[in-house]
Amino acid sequence: MNQLFLRLKILSWNVNSLKSAIAKGLMEIIKSEEYDVLMFQEIKTNQLPLDFQSLPYRAYINPSKQKRGYSGTLTLTRIEPISVTYGIGKEEFDVEGRVISTEFKSMFVINVYFPNAGEGLKRLDFKLRFNRAFQEYVASLGKPSVICGDFNVAHEEIDIARPKDNVNHAGFTPEERKWFHEFLLSGFVDTFRLFVKEPGHYSWWSYRFHAREKNIGWRIDYCVVSKELESKVKKAEILEKVMGSDHAPVTVEISE
Repeated sequence: MNQLFLRLKILSWNVNSLKSAIAKGLMEIIKSEEYDVLMFQEIKTNQLPLDFQSLPYRAYINPSKQKRGYSGTLTLTRIEPISVTYGIGKEEFDVEGRVISTEFKSMFVINVYFPNAGEGLKRLDFKLRFNRAFQEYVASLGKPSVICGDFNVAHEEIDIARPKDNVNHAGFTPEERKWFHEFLLSGFVDTFRLFVKEPGHYSWWSYRFHAREKNIGWRIDYCVVSKELESKVKKAEILEKVMGSDHAPVTVEISE
């Protein structure tokens, strides 16, 4: 497909292992060709399965160079990009394979997997440094951006089932929430909240204690867009019923 499109449909999903998600039905979503761009996080592999060679998508993979079976991102696109960039130009973060930027005529579409602050917040400083570096990188691009992925933060109390129980836990620390809030204020829009204002909608659930069945979850996966694109956003959803990972896919639809 060339650079001209009337409507761009994007799906983003932390698959928590590409191999595992394929075994649980991921290929059916890809082969439906419903989406123009699909972005996956935490793929935990440095090789694409043979099945991907016959797909009507160009595939761009950014695995972790530091540890096998860890982190990594993958973008599939039916639209040929002008350019593809892996990482944000900072070695300490780029070795973990967390970012793929695909450039199109009128925008960048960025696949991102933010670090987890970790048990005991042992990686909180690392994450906050990544956050700032990522924000600087996006600001340098010179075009509006669509940024989708696992941000590993629940922005507000409405975005987490049990906020009072999780204050100062990884993903709900004041520092992480403050950065995300300020990032949005710098010129971005949380597309899901353009359409859904009520609580009870989450994108991640623990595998423990039947959390997903009870809907005790966190909304930590987002599609955000530059303010310039806000009027072009036609739809944004969490596909809460799609199984195959501890995360649900998130989608956004943009009209040119």
